[in-house]
Amino acid sequence: MNVSPKKHDVWSKGVRLVAALIAISLALAACTPAPAPAPTATSAPAATSAAPTATSAPVATALPGVGKVIKIGVLAPLTGTSAADGQEMVRGAQLAVKEINAAGGVLGYTFAVVSGDTQDQVPDAVVSAIQKLTADPDVDAMMTGYASTTNFEIQNMATMNMPYIISANSASTSGIIGNNGDKFPTVWSLVPSYDAYQTELPTLMEQWNTAGKITLKNRKVAIITSDNPYSKTISDGLKKNFTNLKWTITVDETVPFQDILDWHTIIAKIQADPPDLVVNTDYLPANDASFLKQFLENPTPSYVFMQYGPSVPEFYDLTKDQSTGVLYNLLGGIIMSPKNTLATDFLAKFKTEYGVDSGVYGMTLYESVYFYVAALKTVGNPQDRLAVGKAIGNVVLNTPAGTVKFDPATHLALQSDSYIPILFYQFQAGNRVLIYPPAFATGDIQTPPWIK
Repeated sequence: MNVSPKKHDVWSKGVRLVAALIAISLALAACTPAPAPAPTATSAPAATSAAPTATSAPVATALPGVGKVIKIGVLAPLTGTSAADGQEMVRGAQLAVKEINAAGGVLGYTFAVVSGDTQDQVPDAVVSAIQKLTADPDVDAMMTGYASTTNFEIQNMATMNMPYIISANSASTSGIIGNNGDKFPTVWSLVPSYDAYQTELPTLMEQWNTAGKITLKNRKVAIITSDNPYSKTISDGLKKNFTNLKWTITVDETVPFQDILDWHTIIAKIQADPPDLVVNTDYLPANDASFLKQFLENPTPSYVFMQYGPSVPEFYDLTKDQSTGVLYNLLGGIIMSPKNTLATDFLAKFKTEYGVDSGVYGMTLYESVYFYVAALKTVGNPQDRLAVGKAIGNVVLNTPAGTVKFDPATHLALQSDSYIPILFYQFQAGNRVLIYPPAFATGDIQTPPWIK
């Protein structure tokens, strides 16, 4: 997701490079045999089950892969402003591979993780990373949290018949695939539609006010966004839905998608007409931390909501106790609740392995490996990439983020409280407290300390 803003000419250059990659990749796809029909998935139990289970066909008894290693390519921003996310992606995949190999592999195959650095996520860097990975004939699947800001690379993956699992920017995925999932048979999104990012915050602010959990004084909102598709899509939807609920937008600012060190000019505009709520959809954790610190120098009596950034451990490392009161939400994020044993077990494993907490992308890449492996079991041949890619769509897994089942038309994960719920968190005394939905909530919204 995280990129410096680029002009349209950079995109055009990237597209030309993509075209070259497609020409190369067609050779890989040309000899792919027709897939066997994949089994239909059955419904999965609740996300709080003791262990993840895949809905798939019985595992073949033959072991065709004895002595063979399947390489899983991870596209990740390993350098640049999003390197923390990139490192987490690779670690999540490596943790799953370590577990699977320790259990004897699958059908005799063992696995290895190889990575391609998407750097600042402009097309040139993404294409270069894909070329590096596809040059290795043993790379039979690819996955990412996010590789580019627009997900343009999913078209390459479909052309190559490469199994590809992605975990971000579902608005971009939806814009490319639409309802034509059959044209992208190997591409699947572990995250659902981002529509709830645009609708649920305004709705919940009203509900919390009606329930007496918060007090709205003027129904004014200040909205700051970053110049990238993820942030802009969400902020545009929020503006529409706040307006529909008769809120007044007092500040509407867009900042470049890059490191922002000085927020004082925008904060001065917020202070000139203090709103009930301040929203910042710039999702870079360091930017969110610097905004919060500068806001707290002379805060308005406003709730503060930030998109995604506070979910990354880096945000709390930078803000510590100043984080108390900050709100954020997640679609496809870890349900951090004692009621969700999959989450507590995964987080403990990740912390034991790496000595740090996992955010969203450690979990999604970990689960992506298990989705691929479940599909491989039904097909048997990793080089029949088209068949494996199609089989991924029939796998249902219970994950720390909820039950993942794919929409066959859009190839997005289904979004609802029964599948992938939207989660709202608030920092309270240094802890991330899940305040919505009620089924998993571990606390309730509290008044931030700067609101007297």
